[in-house]
Amino acid sequence: MTTTQKILRMLLLSACALVAATGFAQLQNDQIALSGSLLDNGSNGKFTKIAPHAHLRNGQAHARQGVPSIDSLLNWNDHYFAPGYLDNGTPDGVFNSLWYTNMVGNPPNNHGTTYINAPVVPVDIDLRNFDGTPRVLNGKRLYLAAAPFVPYVLASPVFQNSMYSSSSIPTQFTDAVQRAEYYSKAKDDWHTILVPSVKTTRVMTLIRGTYLFGLDTDGNLAYVFVVDPNLFVNKLFPAVASDTTTPVGAAENAGEVTTKDISTFLFPNTFLGNPNVRGQCCILGFHTYDFEPGDDSNGNVEKRYIANYSSWISPGLFGAGFTDITAHSHEIAESFNDPFVVSDGVRNLTPWWLSPNGNCQNDLEDGDVVEGLPNATYPVTLPVTVNMTTSLFTFHPQNEALLQWFQEGSSDAIDHAYSYPNEGILTSPTKVQKPHCK
Repeated sequence: MTTTQKILRMLLLSACALVAATGFAQLQNDQIALSGSLLDNGSNGKFTKIAPHAHLRNGQAHARQGVPSIDSLLNWNDHYFAPGYLDNGTPDGVFNSLWYTNMVGNPPNNHGTTYINAPVVPVDIDLRNFDGTPRVLNGKRLYLAAAPFVPYVLASPVFQNSMYSSSSIPTQFTDAVQRAEYYSKAKDDWHTILVPSVKTTRVMTLIRGTYLFGLDTDGNLAYVFVVDPNLFVNKLFPAVASDTTTPVGAAENAGEVTTKDISTFLFPNTFLGNPNVRGQCCILGFHTYDFEPGDDSNGNVEKRYIANYSSWISPGLFGAGFTDITAHSHEIAESFNDPFVVSDGVRNLTPWWLSPNGNCQNDLEDGDVVEGLPNATYPVTLPVTVNMTTSLFTFHPQNEALLQWFQEGSSDAIDHAYSYPNEGILTSPTKVQKPHCK
């Protein structure tokens, strides 16, 4: 039996299971029936980054002010020494030992707390017919709202405090990871804290043929796959600075997200890729920045809006390794460590690395090292209030690789660790790799 036949057979079995559960007579040709985890159908949960174009070429090590001549959030530069290779188009590359970093906030040798605004923009999904009219199935409109998941995101360890070994006081998840990374250098009161606020709900409209979908047992829209990730990116970000037809453009022009923020565009069970094709699914989140031209109000310097697309992931869709806020925690952690996604080709470029999950990259994407590994998430239980009722909920933020893992050497992080909060995920650093790990 070919791989394609196996996938089709599994999908048919899933379809039969859903029909039995819901009583629907027939699936639509763009409907995905879920029986068990999507991972059972050969789908892989993963995250990525979207790299914008920029025009900077200076490492600027040890600069508290960070990247010069831009309008963006507070950031700082540093450097480290480690053996590695730059990609110059040849199989062996060029040996290099000096690498530059750029991170969010203030340097760890500073006292005090840096607060960063963190707008959360809920984005609903509106599925339409080929002619653009609202799509209705079995008397129910195919519309997926983000609002039910907002209270959980706000109550999650991304924004709420818990105790971690890297801090003497309760703190947020990403701050705890940063403190673990710079444990040997950080002042006791050095923190970088996100201040969340919920903004106007935006809507992304998708025309039939660009998406696949699934229903819950009550026949309501439960999850959506945008088959072409490039289409999703174009529908999320503005084509020009004045464009208000996209979620990011509308939020920017309304002043609800600014260049000083880390902005989350929160989607409800909205994934990128085709789960029917092995290897083409699924992206659950990415981080990047939207850059727009400067004007007289900011001295005509480039504006950079740090943003992430993160999907809420309902339990069971992708197994235990990807659930609830796993995507959001992953993207926020990487936004802290790599806010400008190596757009200058210098800052946060790393030696080529090969992680235990098979990812081969050369950037400081600390979440990509760990994604999909056994015990990739770190359960944290916190209270959540929904409709005036408070209950405990166990969240699943993702463990992160520490900067020391990328450096092939001994670790000066907390407990000489290479990952955090679970220090047992990565017990040794990466080994030197030639370009593309060949």
